[in-house]
Amino acid sequence: MSEKTASVAVIGSGTMGSGITHVCAQHDHQVVLVDLSEELLQRGLETITKNLSRQVAKQVLTKSKADTTLGRIYTTTELATARDAWLVVEAATEDTDLKCRLFTDLDNLCPPETILSSNTSSISITLLGAATKRPDKVIGMHFMNPVPVMKLVEVIRGQDTSDETHDTVVALAKGLGKTPVTVNDYPGFVSNRVLMPMINEAIYCLMEGVAEREAIDEVMKLGMNHPLGPLALADLIGLDTCLSIMQVLHSQLGDDKYRPCPLLRRMVAAGHLGRKAGRGFYEY
Repeated sequence: MSEKTASVAVIGSGTMGSGITHVCAQHDHQVVLVDLSEELLQRGLETITKNLSRQVAKQVLTKSKADTTLGRIYTTTELATARDAWLVVEAATEDTDLKCRLFTDLDNLCPPETILSSNTSSISITLLGAATKRPDKVIGMHFMNPVPVMKLVEVIRGQDTSDETHDTVVALAKGLGKTPVTVNDYPGFVSNRVLMPMINEAIYCLMEGVAEREAIDEVMKLGMNHPLGPLALADLIGLDTCLSIMQVLHSQLGDDKYRPCPLLRRMVAAGHLGRKAGRGFYEY
């Protein structure tokens, strides 16, 4: 779209950022998508276009609606463009220092009434709020992957998040066709505090030779009715992201049950990050 006042700004055009942009634009919001380079932005737009085409093929959307959705998205490398949005959704790399710097910069750029939210999967919302002068306007919006398909948005209240901010974000999530579930600000929140130790234990099973990768995943799919086995799910999430979350859980909760499996560390070191790298526990 041509540059214009955005109602939502999304920071980061990776898997999650592009998905959040897609869903917001599909539900009538003008969106500015911000990233560090035109190459990254182009890759994000290609992902959005491909996913819209998939929706058209499945008759979830008309071609006209898909075109209109794309027309609501403006991309830029200028973070300052976020000042025109009433809501910012940060979806940058899962790195605490990076996110805190971003929230400080956004706080300085945006009007006092702008809500600053994070799609973080484990980092403290209270900590991000403390990096600003508006902790009452800081909240977590943890979307699930793939964003256009998954219904849940985990809404995380920081220590100082106001009721008004919370209620506004819950209403927005419902308007996006999502189901918001409110949780408090503890490491990993609910989703990853429960999910990641399960994935980590599956990796231990593989490392210790309890079973082959297919067998581990089949047991959880057929025995526990999971749509995807834990190793295949780890590949979808990204093994680097899984490791980052486990490190947050381990350091902040101080319990060895959250110690990342050495095999997970080794695979991340080797660059075998899952689907996005073409190779993880499986080959793609």
